[in-house]
Amino acid sequence: MRKSMENLATSKVTGGRRRPLRTRRKYETDRYPNEAPSGPQATVTRAVRGGASKTALKAADHANLAAPGQKAVRTRILKVLDNPTNNDYRRRGIITRGAILETEAGKCRVVSRPGQDGVVNAVPAQ
Repeated sequence: MRKSMENLATSKVTGGRRRPLRTRRKYETDRYPNEAPSGPQATVTRAVRGGASKTALKAADHANLAAPGQKAVRTRILKVLDNPTNNDYRRRGIITRGAILETEAGKCRVVSRPGQDGVVNAVPAQ
């Protein structure tokens, strides 16, 4: 079931119920977030607007680490150290943009959006 971004049946100022004038449109629907934990690599492909498709990560075990002036290397994710997005994400080990990961090459910060892009790109953390 998809959730709606629009609340078509808002309440009146008096607190009474207002019935929607129309049904929800396709472009008004929203999806639940795709939260990618660290674990064995798994992807999902979904249809998006305009007939295109998006590949998203369901779980990730490798990150592409790109240090400035060096070639990008694929390194294994050991654990999620910090996630400033949400304290619950930190506890559950969810990888989002801005998360700090512990990899075989050291600490790194995620710069891609794994739930949208389908890949974990990272740079060394300062």
